[in-house]
Amino acid sequence: MVSIAFTGGGTGGHIYPGLAVASGLKKLFPCRIFWIGSNTGMDRTIIENAGIEFYGIPSGKLRRYFSMRNISDVFRIGAGFFAARRILKRQRPALLFSKGGFVSVPPCAAASTLKIPVFTHESDYSPGLATRINARFAERIFVPYKETAAFFSAGKNENVRVTGNPIRPEFSGADPAKGRAFLGLKDDERVFLVLGGSLGSREINNLVRDALPELTKHYTVVHQTGEAHAVTPNESGVANYKPYAYFREEIPHVIAAAELILCRSGANTIWECKSLKKPMVLVPFRGSGTRGDQVENARLFEEAGTAICFTGESGGLNAAEVPHVMLSRLINSLAENPDKLKKMGEAEIVKSAEHSDSVPDAAGLIANEIINRIGVKL
Repeated sequence: MVSIAFTGGGTGGHIYPGLAVASGLKKLFPCRIFWIGSNTGMDRTIIENAGIEFYGIPSGKLRRYFSMRNISDVFRIGAGFFAARRILKRQRPALLFSKGGFVSVPPCAAASTLKIPVFTHESDYSPGLATRINARFAERIFVPYKETAAFFSAGKNENVRVTGNPIRPEFSGADPAKGRAFLGLKDDERVFLVLGGSLGSREINNLVRDALPELTKHYTVVHQTGEAHAVTPNESGVANYKPYAYFREEIPHVIAAAELILCRSGANTIWECKSLKKPMVLVPFRGSGTRGDQVENARLFEEAGTAICFTGESGGLNAAEVPHVMLSRLINSLAENPDKLKKMGEAEIVKSAEHSDSVPDAAGLIANEIINRIGVKL
Protein backbone atom coordinates (compact mmCIF):
# COMPACT_ATOMS: atom_id res chain seq x y z
CA MET A 1 0.00 0.00 0.00
CA VAL A 2 1.26 3.49 -0.87
CA SER A 3 2.33 5.59 2.13
CA ILE A 4 1.96 9.38 2.20
CA ALA A 5 3.47 11.50 4.96
CA PHE A 6 1.86 14.65 6.33
CA THR A 7 3.47 17.27 8.52
CA GLY A 8 2.43 20.48 10.25
CA GLY A 9 1.14 21.58 13.60
CA GLY A 10 1.49 23.85 16.56
CA THR A 11 -2.11 25.03 16.19
CA GLY A 12 -5.35 23.56 14.91
CA GLY A 13 -5.06 25.95 11.99
CA HIS A 14 -2.12 23.90 10.70
CA ILE A 15 -3.72 20.55 11.45
CA TYR A 16 -7.41 20.56 10.49
CA PRO A 17 -6.85 21.60 6.83
CA GLY A 18 -4.25 18.82 6.54
CA LEU A 19 -6.77 16.34 7.89
CA ALA A 20 -9.21 17.54 5.22
CA VAL A 21 -6.64 16.72 2.51
CA ALA A 22 -5.97 13.32 4.12
CA SER A 23 -9.69 12.60 4.09
CA GLY A 24 -9.84 13.60 0.43
CA LEU A 25 -7.03 11.19 -0.42
CA LYS A 26 -8.65 8.27 1.39
CA LYS A 27 -11.89 8.86 -0.52
CA LEU A 28 -10.03 8.56 -3.83
CA PHE A 29 -7.84 5.52 -3.23
CA PRO A 30 -6.65 3.21 -0.43
CA CYS A 31 -3.45 4.53 1.08
CA ARG A 32 -1.57 4.63 4.36
CA ILE A 33 -1.20 8.11 5.84
CA PHE A 34 1.04 9.01 8.76
CA TRP A 35 1.75 12.38 10.34
CA ILE A 36 4.97 13.94 11.65
CA GLY A 37 4.26 16.61 14.27
CA SER A 38 5.49 18.13 17.48
CA ASN A 39 6.10 15.79 20.41
CA THR A 40 4.59 18.44 22.68
CA GLY A 41 1.28 20.30 22.50
CA MET A 42 -1.99 19.41 20.80
CA ASP A 43 -0.66 17.72 17.66
CA ARG A 44 -0.70 14.10 18.78
CA THR A 45 -4.17 14.24 20.36
CA ILE A 46 -5.88 15.75 17.30
CA ILE A 47 -4.13 13.49 14.79
CA GLU A 48 -4.63 10.24 16.68
CA ASN A 49 -8.28 11.12 17.38
CA ALA A 50 -8.64 11.34 13.60
CA GLY A 51 -7.36 7.76 13.30
CA ILE A 52 -3.99 8.63 11.74
CA GLU A 53 -0.58 7.30 12.81
CA PHE A 54 1.47 9.98 14.55
CA TYR A 55 5.23 10.37 14.97
CA GLY A 56 6.45 13.10 17.31
CA ILE A 57 9.68 15.05 16.79
CA PRO A 58 11.40 17.85 18.72
CA SER A 59 10.41 21.27 17.44
CA GLY A 60 11.48 24.85 17.92
CA LYS A 61 9.76 28.06 16.96
CA LEU A 62 11.03 30.18 14.08
CA ARG A 63 11.08 33.82 15.16
CA ARG A 64 11.72 36.95 13.09
CA TYR A 65 12.78 38.87 16.21
CA PHE A 66 15.59 38.50 18.75
CA SER A 67 14.92 36.18 21.66
CA MET A 68 17.22 34.15 23.87
CA ARG A 69 14.92 31.21 23.19
CA ASN A 70 16.13 31.25 19.57
CA ILE A 71 19.41 29.75 20.77
CA SER A 72 17.86 26.68 22.41
CA ASP A 73 15.32 26.33 19.60
CA VAL A 74 18.08 26.04 17.01
CA PHE A 75 19.11 22.80 18.71
CA ARG A 76 15.50 21.59 18.82
CA ILE A 77 15.09 22.30 15.12
CA GLY A 78 18.30 20.38 14.40
CA ALA A 79 17.13 17.48 16.51
CA GLY A 80 13.79 17.60 14.70
CA PHE A 81 15.55 17.35 11.33
CA PHE A 82 17.43 14.19 12.27
CA ALA A 83 14.39 12.64 13.94
CA ALA A 84 12.22 13.38 10.88
CA ARG A 85 14.90 12.02 8.55
CA ARG A 86 15.03 8.73 10.49
CA ILE A 87 11.24 8.41 10.33
CA LEU A 88 11.06 9.20 6.62
CA LYS A 89 13.96 6.91 5.77
CA ARG A 90 12.31 4.06 7.65
CA GLN A 91 8.76 4.64 6.34
CA ARG A 92 9.71 5.72 2.77
CA PRO A 93 6.54 7.61 1.84
CA ALA A 94 5.84 8.39 -1.81
CA LEU A 95 5.38 12.08 -0.93
CA LEU A 96 5.41 14.50 2.01
CA PHE A 97 2.57 17.04 2.27
CA SER A 98 3.17 20.01 4.60
CA LYS A 99 0.44 22.15 6.10
CA GLY A 100 2.91 24.56 7.68
CA GLY A 101 3.75 25.69 11.16
CA PHE A 102 7.21 25.68 12.68
CA VAL A 103 7.27 21.90 13.15
CA SER A 104 6.95 21.31 9.39
CA VAL A 105 10.34 22.78 8.42
CA PRO A 106 12.62 19.92 9.60
CA PRO A 107 10.54 17.19 7.88
CA CYS A 108 10.44 19.16 4.62
CA ALA A 109 14.21 19.66 4.70
CA ALA A 110 14.74 16.00 5.62
CA ALA A 111 12.47 14.79 2.80
CA SER A 112 14.48 16.87 0.34
CA THR A 113 17.73 15.13 1.37
CA LEU A 114 16.02 11.76 0.79
CA LYS A 115 14.63 12.87 -2.60
CA ILE A 116 11.06 12.47 -1.38
CA PRO A 117 8.76 14.92 -3.23
CA VAL A 118 7.44 17.75 -1.04
CA PHE A 119 4.13 19.59 -1.49
CA THR A 120 3.22 22.49 0.81
CA HIS A 121 0.13 24.62 1.41
CA GLU A 122 -0.25 28.17 2.76
CA SER A 123 -3.61 29.26 4.20
CA ASP A 124 -3.09 33.02 4.56
CA TYR A 125 -3.01 35.79 2.00
CA SER A 126 0.74 36.23 2.56
CA PRO A 127 2.98 33.24 3.36
CA GLY A 128 4.44 32.76 6.81
CA LEU A 129 8.10 32.15 7.47
CA ALA A 130 7.70 28.36 7.63
CA THR A 131 6.05 28.27 4.21
CA ARG A 132 8.73 30.53 2.73
CA ILE A 133 11.39 28.10 3.93
CA ASN A 134 9.45 25.00 2.91
CA ALA A 135 8.93 26.46 -0.58
CA ARG A 136 12.66 25.95 -1.20
CA PHE A 137 12.13 22.20 -0.95
CA ALA A 138 8.68 21.98 -2.54
CA GLU A 139 7.69 20.79 -6.01
CA ARG A 140 4.20 22.22 -5.53
CA ILE A 141 3.12 25.24 -3.49
CA PHE A 142 -0.63 25.50 -2.94
CA VAL A 143 -2.06 28.93 -2.08
CA PRO A 144 -5.57 30.27 -1.38
CA TYR A 145 -5.51 33.33 -3.68
CA LYS A 146 -3.99 34.24 -7.03
CA GLU A 147 -2.24 37.23 -5.48
CA THR A 148 -0.42 35.01 -2.99
CA ALA A 149 1.72 33.63 -5.81
CA ALA A 150 3.48 37.00 -6.09
CA PHE A 151 5.14 36.43 -2.69
CA PHE A 152 7.26 33.61 -4.10
CA SER A 153 10.36 34.01 -6.27
CA ALA A 154 9.96 34.05 -10.05
CA GLY A 155 11.64 30.66 -10.27
CA LYS A 156 8.87 29.13 -8.15
CA ASN A 157 5.89 30.60 -10.04
CA GLU A 158 5.41 27.55 -12.23
CA ASN A 159 5.13 25.41 -9.09
CA VAL A 160 2.35 27.49 -7.52
CA ARG A 161 -1.27 26.32 -7.70
CA VAL A 162 -4.28 28.35 -6.51
CA THR A 163 -6.64 26.00 -4.67
CA GLY A 164 -8.32 27.93 -1.89
CA ASN A 165 -8.17 26.53 1.64
CA PRO A 166 -9.06 22.94 2.61
CA ILE A 167 -12.19 22.70 4.72
CA ARG A 168 -12.99 19.88 7.12
CA PRO A 169 -15.36 17.37 5.46
CA GLU A 170 -17.74 17.67 8.42
CA PHE A 171 -18.82 21.05 7.06
CA SER A 172 -20.36 19.48 3.97
CA GLY A 173 -22.94 17.87 6.24
CA ALA A 174 -23.56 20.89 8.49
CA ASP A 175 -27.21 20.99 9.57
CA PRO A 176 -28.76 24.11 11.18
CA ALA A 177 -31.47 21.97 12.79
CA LYS A 178 -28.79 19.94 14.59
CA GLY A 179 -27.12 23.17 15.67
CA ARG A 180 -30.37 24.52 17.12
CA ALA A 181 -31.04 21.23 18.88
CA PHE A 182 -27.58 21.29 20.45
CA LEU A 183 -28.06 24.91 21.56
CA GLY A 184 -31.61 24.30 22.78
CA LEU A 185 -33.09 26.97 20.52
CA LYS A 186 -36.46 27.34 18.85
CA ASP A 187 -36.77 27.49 15.07
CA ASP A 188 -37.61 31.19 15.07
CA GLU A 189 -34.74 32.35 17.32
CA ARG A 190 -32.13 34.42 15.47
CA VAL A 191 -28.56 33.45 16.34
CA PHE A 192 -25.57 35.78 16.61
CA LEU A 193 -22.53 33.54 17.00
CA VAL A 194 -19.30 34.79 18.60
CA LEU A 195 -16.12 32.75 18.05
CA GLY A 196 -12.96 33.77 19.86
CA GLY A 197 -10.88 30.75 18.89
CA SER A 198 -10.02 27.67 20.95
CA LEU A 199 -8.21 29.76 23.58
CA GLY A 200 -10.71 32.60 23.51
CA SER A 201 -10.07 36.26 22.76
CA ARG A 202 -9.97 38.75 25.61
CA GLU A 203 -10.67 41.61 23.20
CA ILE A 204 -13.76 39.99 21.70
CA ASN A 205 -14.98 38.69 25.06
CA ASN A 206 -14.79 42.16 26.62
CA LEU A 207 -16.57 43.78 23.69
CA VAL A 208 -19.39 41.26 23.74
CA ARG A 209 -19.74 41.41 27.52
CA ASP A 210 -20.09 45.20 27.48
CA ALA A 211 -22.42 45.26 24.46
CA LEU A 212 -24.52 42.27 25.51
CA PRO A 213 -27.73 44.09 26.56
CA GLU A 214 -27.92 45.70 23.12
CA LEU A 215 -26.86 42.62 21.15
CA THR A 216 -29.71 40.55 22.61
CA LYS A 217 -32.39 42.94 21.33
CA HIS A 218 -32.49 41.07 18.02
CA TYR A 219 -30.50 37.92 18.69
CA THR A 220 -29.82 35.04 20.97
CA VAL A 221 -26.08 35.47 21.49
CA VAL A 222 -24.12 32.20 21.38
CA HIS A 223 -20.60 32.92 22.62
CA GLN A 224 -17.54 30.67 22.54
CA THR A 225 -15.46 32.25 25.30
CA GLY A 226 -12.46 29.90 25.49
CA GLU A 227 -11.77 27.52 28.37
CA ALA A 228 -9.88 30.13 30.42
CA HIS A 229 -12.75 32.63 30.20
CA ALA A 230 -15.72 30.33 30.76
CA VAL A 231 -18.82 31.92 32.30
CA THR A 232 -22.36 30.79 33.03
CA PRO A 233 -25.49 32.42 31.59
CA ASN A 234 -26.51 33.54 35.08
CA GLU A 235 -23.27 35.46 35.56
CA SER A 236 -24.14 37.80 32.70
CA GLY A 237 -27.53 38.75 34.09
CA VAL A 238 -28.80 38.98 30.49
CA ALA A 239 -31.45 36.81 28.91
CA ASN A 240 -30.88 35.19 25.50
CA TYR A 241 -27.18 34.65 26.17
CA LYS A 242 -25.58 31.22 25.79
CA PRO A 243 -21.85 31.09 26.61
CA TYR A 244 -19.80 27.98 25.84
CA ALA A 245 -16.17 27.39 26.73
CA TYR A 246 -15.45 25.50 23.51
CA PHE A 247 -17.27 23.84 20.61
CA ARG A 248 -16.03 20.49 19.39
CA GLU A 249 -17.58 18.17 16.78
CA GLU A 250 -20.81 20.20 16.88
CA ILE A 251 -19.15 23.37 15.51
CA PRO A 252 -20.26 22.90 11.84
CA HIS A 253 -23.89 22.60 12.94
CA VAL A 254 -23.63 25.59 15.30
CA ILE A 255 -22.18 27.75 12.51
CA ALA A 256 -24.91 26.55 10.15
CA ALA A 257 -27.55 27.71 12.65
CA ALA A 258 -26.12 31.23 12.92
CA GLU A 259 -27.43 34.24 11.03
CA LEU A 260 -24.35 36.39 11.67
CA ILE A 261 -20.90 35.61 13.05
CA LEU A 262 -18.36 37.72 14.95
CA CYS A 263 -14.90 36.18 14.97
CA ARG A 264 -11.16 36.55 14.48
CA SER A 265 -9.93 36.29 10.90
CA GLY A 266 -7.79 33.19 11.03
CA ALA A 267 -7.79 31.60 7.57
CA ASN A 268 -9.56 28.39 8.57
CA THR A 269 -12.34 30.04 10.55
CA ILE A 270 -13.31 32.50 7.84
CA TRP A 271 -13.19 29.89 5.06
CA GLU A 272 -15.29 27.47 7.09
CA CYS A 273 -17.86 30.17 7.81
CA LYS A 274 -17.81 31.23 4.18
CA SER A 275 -18.37 27.64 3.04
CA LEU A 276 -21.72 27.85 4.85
CA LYS A 277 -22.45 31.30 3.34
CA LYS A 278 -22.35 33.14 6.64
CA PRO A 279 -21.88 36.93 6.81
CA MET A 280 -19.11 37.89 9.21
CA VAL A 281 -17.88 40.76 11.33
CA LEU A 282 -14.13 40.26 11.67
CA VAL A 283 -11.92 41.52 14.49
CA PRO A 284 -8.42 40.49 13.36
CA PHE A 285 -5.69 39.69 15.83
CA ARG A 286 -3.15 42.45 15.33
CA GLY A 287 -0.26 44.27 16.97
CA SER A 288 3.35 43.49 17.79
CA GLY A 289 2.66 39.81 18.51
CA THR A 290 1.58 39.02 14.96
CA ARG A 291 2.89 39.44 11.41
CA GLY A 292 -0.43 40.98 10.32
CA ASP A 293 -1.81 37.95 8.50
CA GLN A 294 -5.25 38.23 10.10
CA VAL A 295 -5.53 41.88 9.10
CA GLU A 296 -4.72 40.91 5.50
CA ASN A 297 -7.27 38.08 5.56
CA ALA A 298 -9.97 40.32 6.99
CA ARG A 299 -9.40 43.11 4.47
CA LEU A 300 -9.52 40.61 1.63
CA PHE A 301 -12.89 39.25 2.76
CA GLU A 302 -14.19 42.78 3.26
CA GLU A 303 -13.16 43.72 -0.28
CA ALA A 304 -15.03 40.66 -1.53
CA GLY A 305 -18.14 41.88 0.30
CA THR A 306 -18.55 38.81 2.49
CA ALA A 307 -17.46 40.41 5.77
CA ILE A 308 -17.04 43.71 7.61
CA CYS A 309 -13.55 44.24 8.97
CA PHE A 310 -12.57 46.44 11.90
CA THR A 311 -8.98 47.38 12.69
CA GLY A 312 -7.35 50.14 14.67
CA GLU A 313 -5.73 51.49 11.50
CA SER A 314 -9.03 52.16 9.80
CA GLY A 315 -10.61 53.65 12.92
CA GLY A 316 -12.77 50.61 13.40
CA LEU A 317 -13.42 48.24 16.21
CA ASN A 318 -10.60 48.30 18.74
CA ALA A 319 -11.42 47.65 22.37
CA ALA A 320 -8.82 50.17 23.52
CA GLU A 321 -10.02 52.98 21.23
CA VAL A 322 -13.67 52.53 20.34
CA PRO A 323 -16.50 52.06 22.84
CA HIS A 324 -18.53 48.88 22.72
CA VAL A 325 -21.54 50.90 21.64
CA MET A 326 -20.13 50.87 18.10
CA LEU A 327 -20.27 47.10 18.06
CA SER A 328 -23.88 47.00 19.18
CA ARG A 329 -24.86 49.68 16.63
CA LEU A 330 -23.23 47.73 13.83
CA ILE A 331 -24.75 44.38 14.78
CA ASN A 332 -28.20 45.88 15.25
CA SER A 333 -28.00 47.72 11.93
CA LEU A 334 -27.16 44.44 10.19
CA ALA A 335 -29.95 42.65 12.04
CA GLU A 336 -32.39 45.22 10.66
CA ASN A 337 -31.09 44.76 7.11
CA PRO A 338 -31.69 41.15 6.03
CA ASP A 339 -30.95 42.00 2.38
CA LYS A 340 -27.47 43.15 3.39
CA LEU A 341 -26.87 39.96 5.33
CA LYS A 342 -28.01 37.84 2.39
CA LYS A 343 -25.78 39.74 0.00
CA MET A 344 -22.77 39.28 2.30
CA GLY A 345 -23.44 35.55 2.62
CA GLU A 346 -23.67 35.06 -1.14
CA ALA A 347 -20.66 37.20 -2.09
CA GLU A 348 -17.81 35.34 -3.76
CA ILE A 349 -14.22 35.36 -2.58
CA VAL A 350 -13.22 36.95 -5.86
CA LYS A 351 -9.46 36.71 -5.39
CA SER A 352 -9.58 32.94 -5.32
CA ALA A 353 -11.17 32.96 -8.75
CA GLU A 354 -8.94 30.51 -10.55
CA HIS A 355 -11.98 28.33 -9.96
CA SER A 356 -15.65 29.02 -10.61
CA ASP A 357 -16.86 28.09 -7.13
CA SER A 358 -17.16 30.74 -4.44
CA VAL A 359 -15.41 28.29 -2.10
CA PRO A 360 -13.31 25.82 -4.15
CA ASP A 361 -12.89 22.19 -3.05
CA ALA A 362 -9.28 22.75 -2.04
CA ALA A 363 -8.92 19.38 -0.30
CA GLY A 364 -10.05 17.55 -3.45
CA LEU A 365 -7.85 19.65 -5.74
CA ILE A 366 -4.75 19.02 -3.61
CA ALA A 367 -5.54 15.31 -3.22
CA ASN A 368 -5.73 14.95 -7.00
CA GLU A 369 -2.41 16.76 -7.45
CA ILE A 370 -0.80 14.35 -4.98
CA ILE A 371 -2.25 11.34 -6.77
CA ASN A 372 -1.04 12.60 -10.15
CA ARG A 373 2.46 13.17 -8.78
CA ILE A 374 2.86 9.72 -7.26
CA GLY A 375 1.45 8.06 -10.37
CA VAL A 376 -1.56 6.30 -8.89
CA LYS A 377 -4.10 5.18 -11.51
CA LEU A 378 -7.66 5.58 -10.29
